[in-house]
Amino acid sequence: MTKHFFGDTAVLLGRSLRHITRSMDTIVTTAIMPVAMMLMFVYVFGGAIKTGSDSYVNYLLPGILLITVASGIAYTAFRLFTDMQSGIFERFQSMPTARSSVLWAHVLTSLIANSISLVVVVLVALLMGFRSGAGVLEWLAVAGILILFTLALTWIAVIPGLTAKTVDGASAFSYPLIFLPFLSSAFVPTDTMPGPVRAFAEHQPVTSIVNAIRDLFARQPVGTDIWIALAWCVGLLIVAYIFAMNTYRRRIA
Repeated sequence: MTKHFFGDTAVLLGRSLRHITRSMDTIVTTAIMPVAMMLMFVYVFGGAIKTGSDSYVNYLLPGILLITVASGIAYTAFRLFTDMQSGIFERFQSMPTARSSVLWAHVLTSLIANSISLVVVVLVALLMGFRSGAGVLEWLAVAGILILFTLALTWIAVIPGLTAKTVDGASAFSYPLIFLPFLSSAFVPTDTMPGPVRAFAEHQPVTSIVNAIRDLFARQPVGTDIWIALAWCVGLLIVAYIFAMNTYRRRIA
């Protein structure tokens, strides 16, 4: 059964990746918006924002990376919705295919597409003056956090992809996720915010994830932020996976 699952997932992953290669605008669009936002904040607002950092792009990049992922997973919901409407799921159910392999193919496609977008954003940041003293272990830790974050948000995206009534509804859920970094330490230190906003910003998942990545890039002690970030990512991943699989079973029952 395990071999059957991995084989089916690999075949369906190839199908999803072929769709992306025929529509590269999805990856380009996913990368363009965060890059444009990074350019605007660094070159328009950066001089007026006091962060205590020598380079605002160094301070900004972790938040931009999370926005990149949040904007990219909307396409996962869109692709799932399209498959649901086309009847391809019912067709797969009539074949000797491992049921969960269909979802995992979409999730892995999201991981690969978002990884490409993240690399593009980092390369642009380097051209803009981003510099990091991080070593190999720190970069691997950053990659691990971003992978967990991407998987967590992707499984969240699976739910509206399976349940939405319209294509707009399938992808619109990502808008609050894109907005969430603006209410965190991604763009400005939280101690500059009004009391209620600061309380929310300091206790939502994006702030701990951004702070952990920022400290890893700067090769500074990460303290408890990295454990809080990992707890948020793993917790969201587990909850989203359970809800997504239950929703999928109900839809194909």
